[in-house]
Amino acid sequence: MDGTFSVSLSGGNAFSDFAREWQARMGEKFALPPYSRATVAGFRARSRGFRLRDMIFNDFENAAALRTEGARVGAEGHLRLWIVHRGGWRFGEPGGAEHGAPAGRFLVQAGRLSHFAAMPRTSAQVLVLPAAEISRPRGAAASGRTDAAEVRLLTAHATMVRRVLDDLEPAGADAARETLAELARAVVHGGLDDVEPRLAPALALAARDLADRRLTDPELSPAAVARQLNVSVRTLQRAFAAEGKSMTAHIRERRLDEARRALIARPRRMTVTEIAARWQFADGSHFTRVFRDRYGQTPTDYVATHR
Repeated sequence: MDGTFSVSLSGGNAFSDFAREWQARMGEKFALPPYSRATVAGFRARSRGFRLRDMIFNDFENAAALRTEGARVGAEGHLRLWIVHRGGWRFGEPGGAEHGAPAGRFLVQAGRLSHFAAMPRTSAQVLVLPAAEISRPRGAAASGRTDAAEVRLLTAHATMVRRVLDDLEPAGADAARETLAELARAVVHGGLDDVEPRLAPALALAARDLADRRLTDPELSPAAVARQLNVSVRTLQRAFAAEGKSMTAHIRERRLDEARRALIARPRRMTVTEIAARWQFADGSHFTRVFRDRYGQTPTDYVATHR
């Protein structure tokens, strides 16, 4: 029953439409719990996720408050990891104990739940997997920061899996599933295997995302990205080597791409020298040389060709 799931719903039948789609995609093993009447009546949400073997991942945003109601939810053999980016999430354990995670925190809990709830406008990612994959006592809760390197790697890998899952062959799906489990263990135990090759694609994706947000930063370098991801430069280099391209080459190519777009932007407001400076090329001559190597024309000729 592997496959992806994506809905964005509002209106009078939003909850029933969501529940029907969830049931079709996720199955009885991951059945939805009963929700409060207020949740059902005011349901407006976006949900994007996937089921992969015995795991599910869901990227969820709700407009109104969300709360379960009634019997305990989930399975005894499941472990749940909530990664909260905005708003807040709470869950209750059998016996009355309750835990919460504000934005910027994650929660880990194994076993069944008494309830869970989310504030309005909460954005969270939820991974459910067999508790046996993680050596953590049933019912024990753990919390941490979402900006931890292990959490970023987990969400980067899960996002990549969602994009390609429907096209994966069985062997690829198995590898994706094992990497999810490995990263979940790293999150819970706060460590990362520096030489684990299955983590390389997720690490490279996280590094590219960070670099792409800092292309105009003069301090951007492989070392700076490695520090931000809390891994060694050697580990980062190995992750990119597996893809046949260096981190340095990725940064240079992305800066050239953005500089090329700026050259032909309308209305164009920047000179070639200003564009070279903005995208961190040493000077106009250096920019012209690497631009010609990449595109076969000087910046000036490129502008004239594309007018």
